[in-house]
Amino acid sequence: MGKRLFDIAASALGLLLLAPLLLLAALWVKLDSPGPALFRQTRVGRFGVPFTIHKFRTMRVEPGAAITVGADPRITRSGALLRASKLDELPQLWDVLRGAMSLVGPRPELPRYVAMYPADLREIVLSVRPGITDPASLSFRDESELLAKAADPEREYVEVIMPMKLRLAGDYVRSASLVGDIRLIMATLRAIR
Repeated sequence: MGKRLFDIAASALGLLLLAPLLLLAALWVKLDSPGPALFRQTRVGRFGVPFTIHKFRTMRVEPGAAITVGADPRITRSGALLRASKLDELPQLWDVLRGAMSLVGPRPELPRYVAMYPADLREIVLSVRPGITDPASLSFRDESELLAKAADPEREYVEVIMPMKLRLAGDYVRSASLVGDIRLIMATLRAIR
């Protein structure tokens, strides 16, 4: 209950204080390339329930791979800065406020990747709300660059990166606390400066 109250208060305050920045970012995305300001995608949430995640759109609206690798040519000018600063994640404060996500928790995955989770880790990782940040987000902040170095980025993600992220997510869930969450939020803010 304390975690949810903290999420509600912090996300509402964040949305209020960051409203001018959110509006400017949305306008920049719209002016930079055709398409909506927000990117919406189905992810898997708590207890395996699908939900729609919101981010600022950082890529041109065209078909492509599910994962972003290195300097993906679909990334827009505004998108490159929003991704580098992690400002593209700010609309997820709305997802936190509405209860689909938490500020801290395992990052939500696409359904096709969740289908590959080992049963024991799946149960643990999906027992909590997914978050905007978690230990795996900090450890794999340069995930796109790591994938760019791989001969087969999709295979590298599925066989190497995803299992490591799942282990970190499982460890987080087993030892989660409000104090630990605040530490992770502070570490995330330091990492994006």
